[in-house]
Amino acid sequence: MQFFASFPPVRSRPPDDRPLRRLERTLLVYAGLKDLILLYPVYALLFAEHGLTTGEISSLFILWSVTGLVVEVPSGALADLVSRRLLLVAGPLLKAVGFALWVFAPSYGTFALGFVLWGTGSALRSGALEALVYEELERLGAASRYTRLIGRSAAVAAMATATATAAAAPVLARGGFTALGLASVAVCLPAAAVAVLLPEHRDGRRSAVPDTDTTTHSHTGTGTGTGSAYLATLKEGLGEVRASPSVRRALLMTVLLTTVWEALDEYVPLLAAETGAAPYEVPFLVLTVWVGVTLGSLVAGRAERLGARASGLALAAGASAMAVGPLSGGPGGFLLLALAFLVFQTAEVVAGARLQAAITGPSRATVTSLAGLGTEVSTLMVYAVYGAASGYAGHGPLFALAAVPCLAAALVALRRRRPSPKPSGAQGR
Repeated sequence: MQFFASFPPVRSRPPDDRPLRRLERTLLVYAGLKDLILLYPVYALLFAEHGLTTGEISSLFILWSVTGLVVEVPSGALADLVSRRLLLVAGPLLKAVGFALWVFAPSYGTFALGFVLWGTGSALRSGALEALVYEELERLGAASRYTRLIGRSAAVAAMATATATAAAAPVLARGGFTALGLASVAVCLPAAAVAVLLPEHRDGRRSAVPDTDTTTHSHTGTGTGTGSAYLATLKEGLGEVRASPSVRRALLMTVLLTTVWEALDEYVPLLAAETGAAPYEVPFLVLTVWVGVTLGSLVAGRAERLGARASGLALAAGASAMAVGPLSGGPGGFLLLALAFLVFQTAEVVAGARLQAAITGPSRATVTSLAGLGTEVSTLMVYAVYGAASGYAGHGPLFALAAVPCLAAALVALRRRRPSPKPSGAQGR
């Protein structure tokens, strides 16, 4: 689609290799640890084992999205005001508490509380991580490496999820959900510790407690202190989205390409169980899908160079695979579902990189969180529709139905013409 070709390359000076290597290593370790969660492929089965229906499970997913909806943008503005690294430390710790509640006090209420904690932790990380990485690369003169690095980190996260998925089967067979929960809680602690090691240089941007001169200069007429700085940060982020067509276009594309597959991901274990797979076999089918996600992250750097037509055809192929695979009703359909998730993960990483390249103001995490907010709103709609329709159709037809908007978007993209080249010296974002 034309979006992939609408921004010029980011110009950068030669990078300082040692700080760059430190950032890359720390980011990749953090990405791996935060998703090395053995409960991931089977927590829907945990809920079902305690008597929850598909509708009730969907209501938990809705609560999860609502939490993100409420916290996403405020946390993004907070990440532009305080240490982003601190928020990245808090995220895994909140998730660990939620997992402990699920395992040691299982009930609908504790499942709901766990999702509130998880959603809050994810919202704290959302926006903060992308902004920290992009600005650190920019400071090192390596902003052009963002897509490749964030794609690698997404691949490491997906491989960690795949590893946890593979490990979940034997652990579940021997130790049950309690063993899975303990392992999931344990891995969150080193994830928080690694986040402390992430480099963070704000380059003169707002610190956690702005000094008097900065506050007076930036927020004249709004009072002083952290509260006024927070409101000004939020206003700046909203103002950039409102004033910049390229930011709006990138933001909307990010939301579109993220929503459907990430919402459906939560139902993949239930889709696997619907094929007749035993509980200990479900992780292996989920693993197939996550192999696709991993490969999609790895090829994102090259996919960034695709033209509009090639991108549209890829999205159409992904949407078709997502419709046909689940309808097959057998384990073989998960290969097609993996292909679909590969395409959508690639498109999501590229779209996120384009959004970072389009942002020029200081409220980077705020703008990024607005994309997260849009994703939460649309994901909430998917959960609501899925839960309501689950009483009338199985998981296979519902997956196929969810592919329709993706296919429609791809067809629209194929009809759009490639944008004319910008004149020399034109603004790129």
